[in-house]
Amino acid sequence: MSRARITDWVIAVGVAAVLLVTGLGREHIGPGWLGYALLVAGGLALAARRRAPVAVLVVTGLCAVGYQALGFDVPVIAFLFAVYFAVRAGHHLVVVLAAVALIAALPLAALVTLDDTGAALARGRDALELAWLIAAGAAGEALRQAERRADEAERTREEVARRRADEERLHIARELHDSLTHQISVIKVQSEAAVHVARRRGEEVPPALLAIREAGREAARDLRATLAALRDDEAPRPGLAHVADLVDKAAAAGIHTTLTIEGDRADVPAAVSRTVYRIVQESLTNIARHAGAATATVRIDCGRDALVVDVEDDGTATAGAAPAPGVGLLGMRERVTALGGHLRAAPRAAGGFAVHAELPLERT
Repeated sequence: MSRARITDWVIAVGVAAVLLVTGLGREHIGPGWLGYALLVAGGLALAARRRAPVAVLVVTGLCAVGYQALGFDVPVIAFLFAVYFAVRAGHHLVVVLAAVALIAALPLAALVTLDDTGAALARGRDALELAWLIAAGAAGEALRQAERRADEAERTREEVARRRADEERLHIARELHDSLTHQISVIKVQSEAAVHVARRRGEEVPPALLAIREAGREAARDLRATLAALRDDEAPRPGLAHVADLVDKAAAAGIHTTLTIEGDRADVPAAVSRTVYRIVQESLTNIARHAGAATATVRIDCGRDALVVDVEDDGTATAGAAPAPGVGLLGMRERVTALGGHLRAAPRAAGGFAVHAELPLERT
C-alpha cells in the first residue's frame, strides 16, 4: 500500500474514532447501533477522498443527516473534511450545492426527534457552524492554489531548461558545421578525384584509397545526420533497425561479420535503440581500423528487463593487455552510463577483443 493510501486511511480512521467517541458521550433517542454505524461510516468514507471526492462529500453529508435524525447531536466533522478535500480537487460548485443542501437538511433531520422547531434549528446550527464550513473551503482553495503555482513553477523550469538545451544544440551544430564540414568535404572530394584519375589512367586503385573514399562518404553522411539531429530534436536517427547496415558495411570491408538479434525488439525505447547502434558502429569501426581481425560477431539480446550487446572479434588483441584509451570507447561508456547500464571492453582470453554492454529497459 502506498504512503498516500496509508495517510488517507489514518485520517479516515481518526475522524471515525472522534465521531464515535463523541457520539458515545452524547444522549440519543433513536436506535443506538444505527447511529454509531453512521458515525463510523461517515469517517471511514474519507479513505476514498483521492479517488472520488464528490462521492465522499455526498456520503458524509447523508451520514450526517442520518445520525442527526436519530438524535445524535454530533458535529459533522467528516463533512467538513470532505468539503476541504473537494475544494482542493476543484469541485467548487458541487461543494456549494452540497453545503446549502446540508444546512437546510440538518434542522429538518433534527425535527424527527425534537418537537421544538427552535431547538431543531439550534442543533442544526451547532452541528454545522458556517465559520467552520467557510474555513474548510478556504483552506482547501488555498492549498489548491499553492499546488497550482508549484506546478506552474515546475513547468516553467522545464521550459527554460528545454530552451537552453535547444540553444546549446544549435551552438554545437554551428561549431561542428564550421570546424568539420569543410575538412571532411576536402577529404571526400580529393579521394574521389584520386580514384577517378587512377581509373582513367588504367591504374590499379590502392585499397587504402578506396577505404579513404568510403570513409569520407560515411563521415559526410554521419555528419549531416548529426547536424540534422542537433538542429531538430525530432529528426530521425539510426537505431536498432539499422544495425544490419553496419554489419553489411563491415562485411564489404573484408571482415566476415555475423549478426544475431534475439528477443522482442518491438518496444525498445528510442534512446536504448540509438545507443545500441552507436555501440555496434564504434566497435566495428575499431575492428576495421585496429584489430587486424578476419571475423567478427554481433549479438543483441532484447530481454524483458535489459538489452545486452556483445561485439567480438578474432583480432590481434591478447588477454591481459589494457585497451588503448580513446574517444570512441569513452563515448560508448558515457552513452551506456547515461542510461543506467554498464559497459565492459577488454581483450578476450582466447584472443581478440570483446565489447559487452547491458542496458536496462523500461518497456511500454
